[in-house]
Amino acid sequence: MAFLYDILLQEFGKRAIAQVSVPNHITDNLKPGFGQRPYQIEAFQRFILCHSENFEGKPKRPFHLLYNMATGSGKTLIMVGLMLHLYQKGYRNFLFFVNSNNIIQKTKDNFLNPQASKYLFNDKIVIDGKEVLIKEIDNFEEADNQNINLKFTTIQQLHIDLNNTKENSVTYEDFKDKKLVLIADEAH
Repeated sequence: MAFLYDILLQEFGKRAIAQVSVPNHITDNLKPGFGQRPYQIEAFQRFILCHSENFEGKPKRPFHLLYNMATGSGKTLIMVGLMLHLYQKGYRNFLFFVNSNNIIQKTKDNFLNPQASKYLFNDKIVIDGKEVLIKEIDNFEEADNQNINLKFTTIQQLHIDLNNTKENSVTYEDFKDKKLVLIADEAH
C-alpha cells in the first residue's frame, strides 16, 4: 500500500497542491509572523486538499495523518492551523496527548497563554465572523459548540482514564457520536 503522500503526488501533482489557498480562518488566526514557511504552507495545502477532495486511494475517515518534522520546524503551529481549519468544518473537540507531563505544560502555554512567547494564536480568533475561544476542558461533557475545546493528557493517563471510569475523566462514551480530533505530539 502506498503512503498517502505518494497518492497525493500521483493523483493531484504538485500543481494541484500549489493551487490550494490556505484559507483566512487559518492565516488570520495564527500569531502574526508564524506559519509563513513554505513547507508549513504546503502542509496546510496538502491537508486541505486531502480533506476536501475525493480521489482513488483516499483513506476512509477517520484519517490517520503523521507529520514527520524536525524539532523546531513548526509541527505544533501546523497542529494549531489544522485545529482552526477543522473548527471551521464543524469540529469542536480536540484531545491532545503526549508521552510526558513536561510536554503538556509547554504545549498548554503555547495554546492557552497569550502572554507566552510561543503562544501560537492571534490575539483574537475570529472564524466566520464569530469570536472563538480556546477552552481547556477536563472531559467532553464540559465542551461547548461555540469554541475550541481542548483536553490535554498523557497517553498513559488516557489509558488509565479509559479503562478505569471515574467522574470528570475521558471515557469511551466521549468517542461516540462526537466529532473528535485526536492529536498525538512527540509520538516516538
